[in-house]
Amino acid sequence: MNFDIIWKIFNVIFNLPEHLIEPVTFLPEFLKDALIDSLNLLPFLFVMFVFIEWIEIYFTKKKHLFVFFMKKIGPLFGSLFASIPQCGFSVIASTLYTRRILSRGTLLSVYLATSDEAIPIIISEPSKAYLVLPIICIKILVAIIAGYLVDIIFTYKANEPVELNKSDNFLHEKGCCHHEIADSPHPKDLWLHPLKHTFNIFIFILIVSIGLGYILSVAGTEENLAKYCLINSPVQPVIASFIGLIPNCAISVLLTLLYLKHTISFGSLIAGLSSSSGLGLLILLTRNNDKKDTAVIIAVLIVISSVTGILIQNNIFNINYIFQILGIKV
Repeated sequence: MNFDIIWKIFNVIFNLPEHLIEPVTFLPEFLKDALIDSLNLLPFLFVMFVFIEWIEIYFTKKKHLFVFFMKKIGPLFGSLFASIPQCGFSVIASTLYTRRILSRGTLLSVYLATSDEAIPIIISEPSKAYLVLPIICIKILVAIIAGYLVDIIFTYKANEPVELNKSDNFLHEKGCCHHEIADSPHPKDLWLHPLKHTFNIFIFILIVSIGLGYILSVAGTEENLAKYCLINSPVQPVIASFIGLIPNCAISVLLTLLYLKHTISFGSLIAGLSSSSGLGLLILLTRNNDKKDTAVIIAVLIVISSVTGILIQNNIFNINYIFQILGIKV
């Protein structure tokens, strides 16, 4: 009985945006749909970002272990931890790389495995939550293989790990929403930053949803819109890879929404998310004194992301079949 009451309350809350917005007659349908869909995501996003905030704080306190393990087993360790949806790890990895504590392959594995906001957005859509497993698995596998290959081909000896102290600059790097990545956060940060981040992502989702809704109303159907966006063309994953380079966590939101609206292929989503390293790439661009080295990293990142997207889009190696065995359709 208690479960039934909770379920009814949940349904009332979930359907509240539709009951409030649908009767408004002066709004066009695409705007109503965008508002309803965006508002429905709010509670899910806030819960996810609170959880992510706890994860980020916990792992920020383990920086010494990060430096040790990322030096010893580089790409493997970097890929696994970068797959956790938080925005600070790529920033920390980029800062460590500019000090030559990490190898080039380890940095690239972190970039390739990072998903930023894609995972929370997908989980917020219960009917699409099954996509989280293939996205994470593919990105981790690609990141590990690419990371070790890059270290073999473009090898150089990284410096030995050093003992970190309070004066280290990377302990005070800024994450998304300009919050400090610190190991001693204020208690209010545990809810204030997730609240601010939820609002920022909500606004971006709303803007993208309104834009896609309007374009869809003009195009007529999702199939027509997908054709205009070159879906299933080998060009689309390459374009998605370049879009992913934009150093902003909102880009992963854009790519995820485009996929959920059937506008880009799954391969293009993987391509864009693989090249999307959040604010980490911005740190590399501004802090790495070797500009040629930065250009090589970006070029390799684009090539790996684009090739991965094209291979998945064309189902090379029967990747889709492998997930179908697990009951997952990508």
